Amino acid sequence: MTTKATKATKATETTETTETTEATEALKTSSGTEASAVPAGTAVPAGTAVPADLVAVLGGPHTAGPEALGGKGARLDELTGAGLPVPPAFCLTTGFFELFLRESGLGAELRAAEARSAPPAAVREVVLAGDVPEPLARTILAAYADLGRPRVAVRSSAPREDSAERSYAGQHDTVLDVSGDAALLDAVRTCWASLWSDRAAAYRAGEPAGGIAVVVQEMVPADVSGVLFTVDPIGGRPHRLVVEACCGLGEGLVSGRVSSDFFVVDDRTLDVVEERVRYKVTKCAPLAPGRIGMTKVDAADRDAPCLTRDQLTALARLALDVRAEYGTEQDIEWAMRDGALYLLQARPITTRPRPETSGEARSPYLPERLQEQPDAVRQGTLWSRMDIGEIFVGLMTPLGLSFARHYQDHVHGDCAAALGVRDTGDVGLHMGFLQGHVYLNISYTSYLLGQALPTRDQRHFTRRFVSEEVDLATYENPFGTFPGGLRDLLSATHWLRATANEMMVMKGRARTMVDARLYEFDRARRLDLTRMGRRELHAELGRYLDYFHDAHVGYMPYYINAFGFYGILTELCSRWLGAAGDNLQNRIKTDMSSLRTVASAQEIWAVAQAAKARPRVMEIIEAAPLEEVADRLRADPDGEAFWHAHIEPFLRANGTRGRQEMELTHKRWIDDPSYIFQMIRRYAADGFTADDIMGRSRARQEGDAREVLKKLPLPQRATLEGLISMYALCSELRETTRMSMITSIWLVRNVVYEVGRRLVDEGLLHCLDEVAYLDFADVRRYLAGGLPARVVFPRAGIEERRRVHEYRNRLPEPPLTFVGEHDSTRAVRPVKDGARLAGLGSSPGRIVGRARIVEDLVWQADEFQAGEILVTRHTDASWTPLFAIAGGVVTDIGSMLSHSSIVSREFNVPSVVNTKHATQVINTGDMVMVDGDTGVVEVVEG
Repeated sequence: MTTKATKATKATETTETTETTEATEALKTSSGTEASAVPAGTAVPAGTAVPADLVAVLGGPHTAGPEALGGKGARLDELTGAGLPVPPAFCLTTGFFELFLRESGLGAELRAAEARSAPPAAVREVVLAGDVPEPLARTILAAYADLGRPRVAVRSSAPREDSAERSYAGQHDTVLDVSGDAALLDAVRTCWASLWSDRAAAYRAGEPAGGIAVVVQEMVPADVSGVLFTVDPIGGRPHRLVVEACCGLGEGLVSGRVSSDFFVVDDRTLDVVEERVRYKVTKCAPLAPGRIGMTKVDAADRDAPCLTRDQLTALARLALDVRAEYGTEQDIEWAMRDGALYLLQARPITTRPRPETSGEARSPYLPERLQEQPDAVRQGTLWSRMDIGEIFVGLMTPLGLSFARHYQDHVHGDCAAALGVRDTGDVGLHMGFLQGHVYLNISYTSYLLGQALPTRDQRHFTRRFVSEEVDLATYENPFGTFPGGLRDLLSATHWLRATANEMMVMKGRARTMVDARLYEFDRARRLDLTRMGRRELHAELGRYLDYFHDAHVGYMPYYINAFGFYGILTELCSRWLGAAGDNLQNRIKTDMSSLRTVASAQEIWAVAQAAKARPRVMEIIEAAPLEEVADRLRADPDGEAFWHAHIEPFLRANGTRGRQEMELTHKRWIDDPSYIFQMIRRYAADGFTADDIMGRSRARQEGDAREVLKKLPLPQRATLEGLISMYALCSELRETTRMSMITSIWLVRNVVYEVGRRLVDEGLLHCLDEVAYLDFADVRRYLAGGLPARVVFPRAGIEERRRVHEYRNRLPEPPLTFVGEHDSTRAVRPVKDGARLAGLGSSPGRIVGRARIVEDLVWQADEFQAGEILVTRHTDASWTPLFAIAGGVVTDIGSMLSHSSIVSREFNVPSVVNTKHATQVINTGDMVMVDGDTGVVEVVEG
C-alpha cells in the first residue's frame, strides 16, 4: 500500500474534529483579508476570489486534506491518484460549504434554528431555499466547464463516511444524471441540505452536523454495473473474488429491484470457478435528463451473461490492483460502458464473514431444535416445500422468514387443531427453514396426522408431498407412528366429532369469512396509519394479527379437505379403473365460475372492455408509463370516473392478491396496480371475449371421463361422483375464503411498512427497500414498548441479515423434497443442452408452441402473446389472468395441487411443473413441446 493511501485512510478513519479552524483559514482571500470581515448576508461582490483550495480536482495537485474531501471524495482522490480508471471529478470541500453558509447568510439562520431546537427538516428547508452566492456559483460552474460540462453524478461526501466507526452510507443524498448549470447548482444544494435530513440527523444521534463535501463526477451511463468483493463476504472462503453484475446502473442492484448475475473468480488463476446467470427483465437507467428509473432489458440480453470471460478477467485484475493499493480486502463498485471499466468507489470490508454462515443451510431444523433431536431424526426427517399453504413458494427475505416464524409459533398449531387433530405436538417441529426457504416437516406432520382416520396410514399424506428426489421405498418415519391404545381411541373419536361438525358449518363459516374480509378491507382503506402514535399502531397490529390467525385457521380445513378428496379420488380411480383411470382426476372439470381466483381473469376482461369504451381512458392506459397510469387516470375527469366505477370495485374484490403472498415485502395489486393495467392492455389488444376466457374448459369436454365412470358398478360410480362433488365444493370454498387469508397478510404488511417509513425518517433505514431486512419480532417489540428505535433495530443486525439474504440469493434453488440434510455446495446445475426435461404433468394435453420466459409479471405481461408457452420459476394465484391466454405452462417448481396446477386444469392449459431447470434450459422463442399427461417438456427447435 502506498504511503499516500496509508496516511489518507488513517486520516479519514480517525478524524474527529470539526472543520472550523481549517474553514476560518480557508476564508482568507489572497490579500490576507478574512472573509469574516464581510457581514453575514451581504452579497460577495462580483469578481471576489474564492480560495482555490476550496475546490479540488480529484487525483490532481491540490492542498485539500482527506477530511476536507469527505470519505467518498478522499477515496476517489486516492484511487484516481493511483492511476486507476475513475471517472473524472472535482470536489467542493467542506470549507467551500462553510463559505456558502457564511456568504449566503444561512449560517446565522441555521444557528438560530438549532438554538430553538428546530427539527432537522426545518433546517434542511432553510438550506434548500437559499441561493448560492454568485462568486461561489461562478466557481462551481468554472470547475464544471473544466470538466467538459458532461452529464454528472453529484454525490455527498461526509467527513467520516466509509470510516471504520460509522459508514454514513446512504445517509446523505446523491443526484444522478445532472446536466446544465442550473441543475448542477440545485443538485449541489440538495447534497448540502441532506446534512439535515431526518435520517442523517438520527444517524448522528445528537452529534453536531459538522460539514459536508460534494463530489461532482462525470456520469457513466453504464451498460453493466455491479459490485466486487475481494473476499467472500459471507462464507469467507479464500482466493474467491465475488462479482455481482446487472444491466444498467448499479442503483438497481443496490435497491434489489433488478436481477443480477453472480460470478466467482479465483484470484490466483483468474479463472471463473462459479457462475449463475439469471434471466434479467429490468434495469435502472436514465429515462430523461435528470430522471433515473426502471426500463426493460433488450430481449437479446435477458438470458445472456452480463460479462464475458475476458471482461471478468479484466475486472478481476482491476480488483487485485485496488486490493494491492490498500493492502486490505475491498468492497468495490464498478461500471462498464462500451467495454471500458470504471471504478466508482472502493471501501474496506470491515465486517468479517462468520464461518458458521456458510454451513447454516444443511438442516431445516432451527438450531435450538436441531440439538434436541437424536441422530435418527436429524438424518431421517422428510422435508418438503410442495404446496405448503401455496404462499411460502420461493426464496423469502429475512422479514418474510421471520413472519413465517410468527405463523409457525402462533397460528400453525391452531390450524392443525381445526383439522380435528387432538394432539398438535410441538409447533417448533412443524416447519423448518433452509437457505431462505420454508419447509414442512413431513415426518412429524404425518406422525401427528396419524390421529385422523383418513391419514392413519401415513403414506396417504406423505406421498402427496414427495417429488422424485426422494425414494419412498427406502424411507421410514423416524418419529414412528402415533401411539395406539387409549390415546389413539380418544384422538379418533375427537377427529370424528370435529369432522362431522366441519361438514355442518363449512358453508356458513365461509359466508362469515367473506363478510369479515370486506369489513376489514373497507375499514383499513379509511384509516390513516401515518397519523397514529406508536401505541395506536401497536393496537392496530394486534387487531390484524388476530384476524390473520382466524383467517388462516378458518381457511385450513377447506384446503386440506380439497387436498384429501383429490387424493382419495386419485387412488380409487387407479384401483377401480386401472389404465383407464390414469390422470382421470385431472380430466374432470369443475364449474370455473365458482372459483374466485379464476373469475378474476373474467373481471379484468370486463374492466378492459369498459376501458375500450372510453377512448380517453384507453389512451392514458396505453400511453402512460406503467408507474404513472393510476395517477394520470385519477387526474383526468374521464379517468377518475372510470377509476371509481371499475378499478375500485375490482380492487375491493381482488386487490390484496400478489405474488408469494406470505412474503410481506411484495406489493399487492392494490399497492401497485401496474399488472392490472398490463393485462388490460393485453386483453384489449387481443380482442378476447368473455367466452374465450371462461369458456376454455368447454373447448375439450369431459365427456370421455364421464363415459369411463359409466362403466363402473353403481356403488363405485356413486362413490366417485360423490368424491368429485365434495372436491368441487371444498375447492370453491377454499377459493372464496382464500381472499380472507391473503387480505389478513396485506393488513399486517401495511403496519410493517408504516413502521419502515418511520425508520427511514429516523435514519435507521436508508430506504423502504430495507424493510426486507427487518425481523418481524423486532417490529412487534418496537410497537409494544418504549424502547428507542435505535435500540430495537441496530444497524449491524440489518446489515448482517442483508448479507445473508444476498448470499442465499446466489445459491441454486434447494430441492422441493429431501431427507435429512442438504448441502447447497453440491447442488447439481443443469447443462444447457436444451433437449428434454422431465417433471410432473399437472394438467393434461399436449401442445407445441413458442416459449416465453416470464420473471416479472408487471413488466412482462404486455409482452406475452396469446398461445405462447409460459415458462417461469413458479406461479401462484396472481398469475391467473395470464393463464387465460397461455397455450401451456411450464414451471421449475410446483406440484399436482399447487394453485397453478388447479388453474391450468380449469383453463384446459397443458401444464408441466417441477421441471427444476426449465427457466435455465429454455430460451424465449424456443419451439417447445409440453406434454401434460407424461410430464415431459422438449425443446424441438432452439
